[in-house]
Amino acid sequence: MALTAQHKEIKFGVGDRIKIFQRIKEGEKSRSQSFEGIVLGIRGSVENTSFTVRRIGEANVGIERIFPLYSPTIEKIEVTRQGGEGIRRAKIYYIRGKARKQIEKIFSRTAKKNLTSKPKVKRAKKKTKAK
Repeated sequence: MALTAQHKEIKFGVGDRIKIFQRIKEGEKSRSQSFEGIVLGIRGSVENTSFTVRRIGEANVGIERIFPLYSPTIEKIEVTRQGGEGIRRAKIYYIRGKARKQIEKIFSRTAKKNLTSKPKVKRAKKKTKAK
């Protein structure tokens, strides 16, 4: 159960929004197709690594695709948005039952938590003169 994966020099993790460019061959012609969504989970090891990506399509229908990490059809992967640093789960399947606004709320909460969890610097108290 991995939280991150690496394709060529691009490193991405669970909760990141990524864009996958895939080469599709139809007969004699070939074209490039992109699929953008949130990484729900990464599974497998070494050459058998695969990752699940979910996006919200037309009429708010969820579309999930499983991509093998070392597939020759994958041209490149772009990380369009880093996921929350506060994600502690290897699989975030709990996102499946949530609407787009609720997902954004979860990620904004983890971002706020990360901003406030930084250690505060203690300042020395000023000495006051006794009267």
